[in-house]
Amino acid sequence: MPGTPLSSSARLSRRTALRGVAVAGTVGLGLTACSPEDGGSAAAPSKPVDLGSAEDVPKGGAKLYNDDNVVVSRAEDGTYKAFSTVCTHAGCPIRMLKGTELTCNCHGSKFDATTGEVLHAPATVPLTELKAKAEGGKLIVSP
Repeated sequence: MPGTPLSSSARLSRRTALRGVAVAGTVGLGLTACSPEDGGSAAAPSKPVDLGSAEDVPKGGAKLYNDDNVVVSRAEDGTYKAFSTVCTHAGCPIRMLKGTELTCNCHGSKFDATTGEVLHAPATVPLTELKAKAEGGKLIVSP
């Protein structure tokens, strides 16, 4: 009836319902954050990929190839190592490289770009290693 005060149990029920709506919205945002930003699942190369000039990767450093979901590092002795940049925690593509440290922007997992090892949770599994070789001045990475 209009103008009739609600009982305490009715107010509690309304309050509980509003909390449920707030929680559902928050969960939805969380699921969106866990999804790869392109709307599909991120994937490492499934066949050999030419990443361009092998000299683009500095000795003692690393280079991130966002379009291919790959990071390549180059040791001081000139050897190359490559890893998938699909985060092992939730499958997000890793888009941030600072020095030789990769950071997943979905949940903050950190990885060493020279070894693939986890530096910071929530990820617990290292990045998938790929084969990397310099051939005719070109850098080729394959599964």
